[in-house]
Amino acid sequence: MINESELRGAESTDVCEECFGTGTKIDPVKGALPCPCRKSDRFRKVIAAARIPRRYEKCSFANFISAPGTSQDNALLHAHKFANEYPAVERGLLFMGPAGVGKTHLAVSIIRDLIDKGFAALFYEFGSLLKEIQDSYNPISKSSELKVLAPVFQTDVLVLDELGATVPTDWVRDTMYQIINKRYNDNKLTIFTTNYLDKNKELEERVTYRLRSRLFEMCTNVVIDGEDFRRRKPDF
Repeated sequence: MINESELRGAESTDVCEECFGTGTKIDPVKGALPCPCRKSDRFRKVIAAARIPRRYEKCSFANFISAPGTSQDNALLHAHKFANEYPAVERGLLFMGPAGVGKTHLAVSIIRDLIDKGFAALFYEFGSLLKEIQDSYNPISKSSELKVLAPVFQTDVLVLDELGATVPTDWVRDTMYQIINKRYNDNKLTIFTTNYLDKNKELEERVTYRLRSRLFEMCTNVVIDGEDFRRRKPDF
């Protein structure tokens, strides 16, 4: 569940026009009442704590565009099912397909839905996570590195976006395996997106055979094809 301490540092600078930041509004008939802004303000804080990039913070199931019978529509059904049935879900999701078909949009939509229900979720673009680990690395104690990884290991649901996009050096492979294998062993649900497919072993070459085998057991494969949304519309 959501830890209130994760919300610190994500304060909104907007002042509600109904309660002027007091959290209480005056109703002419009912008197003093909790202001609705408190719920929306808390939701914004939790979204910020989940590390959803600003570009994707408005993504939701409601504004995901798909046509009946398409791979996007099938992916939307899988995403809805995951969000609706959680926590009674046994496997994560692996969204696979070319750039711009809606993989990240669906992953963020799941996070938003779970957060609205009170569950903890975290988003990381995989390359950014690796960079944070590298920047925090302490060759003596490794304490900073573990501090970065702790929420990644512990969150109820983790989204790892752009799996396989980083050049697979030995360090990248080892770190990737450490993160994913830890969540596998702890039976934590993870949602992945990747531009690489199983065709011609593209994904396996980026993440190794051993890790691809883990992903088969951890996730339901959801392949999405179609045209690049970004070429059709300016935003979500």
